[in-house]
Amino acid sequence: MKSNKLKLIVLFAFLAVAVLYGCRKKEDTIAIIKVRNSTNEAVVGAQVVLYGQSTTNQPSSVVLYDTTSTNSSGEATFNFNDEYQLGQAGVAVLNINVTSPQGSGQGIIKVEEETTSVETVFVQ
Repeated sequence: MKSNKLKLIVLFAFLAVAVLYGCRKKEDTIAIIKVRNSTNEAVVGAQVVLYGQSTTNQPSSVVLYDTTSTNSSGEATFNFNDEYQLGQAGVAVLNINVTSPQGSGQGIIKVEEETTSVETVFVQ
C-alpha cells in the first residue's frame, strides 16, 4: 500500500514538473506604424487608426479597432497581446488610416504572432 502511494506521489511530482517546464511564455505581438511625409521626414502627432474589415458578403461589426497618435519619432505603437493566443496561426490583416495637418494616408499591415510588425505610411 505504501509502495503504491509513493509511486503515485512520484508520478504527480513528475507530471507537475513536466507541465511547468513545458509551458512556454507568450512573446509580445506588436504593430508599429511609421508615418512619413513626402520628403520622408517623421510626422509627429498624426492620428493613426487600425481596423479590421469584414471579408464576408454580409457586413458585420468590426472586431479590431484601435487608434493612437505618433510619437516624436513619427511612430504609432499598438500592442496585440490580448488578441493573440498561443497556437493561433496569424493575428490579423488590418487597414491603416492616418490623418495629420500635413495630409492623410492609407495602408495595410499584416500583424504576425509574437513579433514586431512594421509598416510605413506616407501622408500627402
